[in-house]
Formats: sequence, C-alpha cells, structure tokens
Amino acid sequence: MNADETSSPAVLSPSEVAVLAGVPERTVERAIKDHLLTPRAIRSETGRPRRMLPVQALASSAAIARLDLRLTAAQKKRLAHKLAEIDPESITKARIEIAPAVEIDIGRLVGDAVQHADHYRKMRNQYIVIDPEIQGGKPVIRGTRITVSSVLGQVDRGDTIDLIAEDNYDIPREAFEVAVIYGRSHPFVRRRAEGPG
Repeated sequence: MNADETSSPAVLSPSEVAVLAGVPERTVERAIKDHLLTPRAIRSETGRPRRMLPVQALASSAAIARLDLRLTAAQKKRLAHKLAEIDPESITKARIEIAPAVEIDIGRLVGDAVQHADHYRKMRNQYIVIDPEIQGGKPVIRGTRITVSSVLGQVDRGDTIDLIAEDNYDIPREAFEVAVIYGRSHPFVRRRAEGPG
C-alpha cells in the first residue's frame, strides 16, 4: 500500500468494504451509484487511480444489511451521510437518528465489523506488498515470495489458515488471514487463484 492510501481517510476498496461488511459487492456499487457512498480516487502501487472508501462506508453498508428494518432510500441516505460526518475513531460510539424516535446504536450494530475492518487495514498495510520485482508484481506476503493468490487457492481447496501457518511457522498467522481477505476482495487475485478456465 502506498502513502497516499494509508494517510487518506479513504482506506478500503469497494470490494474490501463488501467482503468486510458481509454484503454482495453489487450492494456497495449500487450505494456508490446512488450517492450513498462517495469513493475517492487514490493512486495505487501501480500509479493508476483506484476508488477507495472510508471506514464509514463499511459501517453504513454493514448497518443497512444488519438492520431488521426495511429502510427507505431517504433513511439510507440519511444514515450514510450522518456516518460520513463522524470521525472514524468515534464510529463505534455513534448513535444516529434515521427517523423521528428511531435511533441506531452503530457501535452495538456494527462495532465488530468496524473493528475488524480497522484491524484488517492495518494488517494489510503491514503484510501485503506489491513489488514489480517480486513474483512479477503479484501481491505477496511481505518478506516472502508467497503470493496472495496461492494462499487463497489453498484455502479454497480446503486447507485451513492454521495448517498454512503451521507449514510456514516463521510467518505470523495474521499474514495469512489478511491474504485471504485481500484475495477475496480483489478480483484480479481471485481469478489467479481460481486458475484458467
């Protein structure tokens, strides 16, 4: 990850938001299209612009998915816009009124997802690297030649993270956990893991 990405409030790709919020990617894309979520163009490792979203987008997507209520478009927009105004550090303490006498305790509803996303983001920046000199620029676990796609492929074929970490005892388990989420949320990596055909 580059400095633009880590210093910006826009820290997750739309596909990462989808995976971490537990919603289909099309749901996040629809929220972007409907102006509920606003991505920022951040320069990627390759120099190309990449759409990135703040952690508030994850909170909004997860909250809408987890509510046992059917929200109107106006309520979804109000929730997303209120969340966008909140400091990322305060999201888990937020309470947002989406209609008269209808308040959502964001921390209670999606605090776990927000904390997981924050942990993932930090670990992604620590463990995943893209370097044209290593494995042809495929995402790898930092300090190794182990590609994200190979880790994802192993998991998809039935290996557990514990087994992979046991086979690579000098690499922290978290590196493999992050590699799987990164792989699932980056279509190019997913296609490589699935192989030809």
